[in-house]
This record gives sequence, C-alpha cells and structure tokens, in this order.
Amino acid sequence: MKNGIAQQEVLLVTGTGFAARQYCERGGVASPSNLSIYERLKDACWNGMLKEMLPEAFILNDPEAKLYLWQMREAMHFFALEMGEQPSQVDHYFSIDPYSFLEVERHN
Repeated sequence: MKNGIAQQEVLLVTGTGFAARQYCERGGVASPSNLSIYERLKDACWNGMLKEMLPEAFILNDPEAKLYLWQMREAMHFFALEMGEQPSQVDHYFSIDPYSFLEVERHN
C-alpha cells in the first residue's frame, strides 16, 4: 500500500572537492573536456549519474519508489535538485533551498 508520492530535494554545493570528481567519464557518459567543473557536474546530474554520486540520497522507505530528476535550479554556489516519482510542487515552507524558505520567512 502506497503512503504517498515520494519527493526529495538535494542541494549540491559547487566549488568543492565533491564537485570536482570525475563522474562524467564514468558509466559511458562522456562530457567534452572543455567544459568547466560546474558544467560537468550539471551534465552528470542530468545524465543519471546522481544515484552513483549520492547513493545515500536514494535510500527510501519504499524500495519500489523511483525518483526522477524533474528540475535543477542553478544558484551562485549550488544546484537545487528536485526529484520525485512525478512532477509536483515543492512546499516552500519545508524546502531546503535557502532561496525558497527565506522567501517564506520574509512574509511571516
């Protein structure tokens, strides 16, 4: 019995050692070497490498749930990834994206 739709947010901080790892060349996904580390990390996320980069982010209560990357927002120092079984609206009050929840705080 399903409890609800699985939805998850992940923030990937750019400019770190994690972002500089060579994920793009693994798994048959090749990125041009002239791309910046920032662009390579973005390509790796869109090409399905996120589960290999962050396996702990995919540990769910329901092993049948499949998370798909629906949206990637680019900020100055991080990527905000929205994943879920289907596209859905993120509740900004509970979001981990600082630009989302700070906007909510301003109106309170």
